[in-house]
Amino acid sequence: MASVAQFSYILGLPNLTHNYFNNNNCRFCCQILSNYGRSSNPSTSLSFRSVKASKKLPFSSTITCSATNGSSQDSEISSAAKIRSEVLSPFRSVRMFFYLAFIASGALGGLIATTQLIAALTNSARAAEVPEIAKGLGIDVGAVSLFAFLYSRENNARNLQLAKLTREESLSKLKLRVDENRIISVNTLRGIARLVICAGPASFITEAFKLSEPFTQSLLDRGVLVVSFATDGNLPNFEFEESEEMKNITSKRKKLWQLTPVYVSEWSKWLDAQKKLAGVSPESPVYLSLRLDGRVRGSGVGYPPWNAFVAQLPPIKGMWTGLLDGMDGRVL
Repeated sequence: MASVAQFSYILGLPNLTHNYFNNNNCRFCCQILSNYGRSSNPSTSLSFRSVKASKKLPFSSTITCSATNGSSQDSEISSAAKIRSEVLSPFRSVRMFFYLAFIASGALGGLIATTQLIAALTNSARAAEVPEIAKGLGIDVGAVSLFAFLYSRENNARNLQLAKLTREESLSKLKLRVDENRIISVNTLRGIARLVICAGPASFITEAFKLSEPFTQSLLDRGVLVVSFATDGNLPNFEFEESEEMKNITSKRKKLWQLTPVYVSEWSKWLDAQKKLAGVSPESPVYLSLRLDGRVRGSGVGYPPWNAFVAQLPPIKGMWTGLLDGMDGRVL
């Protein structure tokens, strides 16, 4: 469990000194990157508007567009996924080895029994041996079929687990902007925060922001931080009350919603793959909830269930710190 100092350093409030960029720049950037594979670093910003009486102050964080060659990264992720798979299922390889050995043994026995059966059928003097040979052949065929089924099921389970772990490793390497001068990977927040990725049109994110307001303190107590990812290229507008009596809650709201994606092309690629596997329309707004260990604990179409998060997740501070770290729900 990270110290309070580490949490404060990583998740410090962004500065209010960012420049604004035209939204079309990000679209143009992503188009150029997809067509030519060039690496560039233009950026756009998410506009946060603070309300104080009738005056609004700008508060922004940026999203950076980029393209990378992921071949070496994919192989690295696959290796890490294989290691994690072995740790999670240490005896799977042993079981699969014995299944293959039994299949080979049964197939060899079946081959021998088949030759004996043919010889017995062509020789009337050995007709009495046919029932016994046929019985042994049936046992061999049954054994081969059984162990082939068990091996196939184990292999499918391994492939599904590797695919899931690979996606989680890919997610852990995606970048987040905390403030103007600080960019971190999702992996940096393992053991520190439970991320909720809110992806959809700007209007969807704005409405999710409003719905989370009553649960701000409870979500922060449970280490929840929101990653707002506008998939339509528009800028979601967050409004904060800057009056003196609302100063405390405003700072907490900014902390809850301060994380934004960097290199949106990589985020879009990962999110599209998740939607495709789940059979969800590419245009559908979705949310994903991560455990403290960075694994996906829940996802769905529509707004995040903030009240359910508060009810299901234990606080990360207090006497139960550490003891309830694994009580994040089952892994999807």
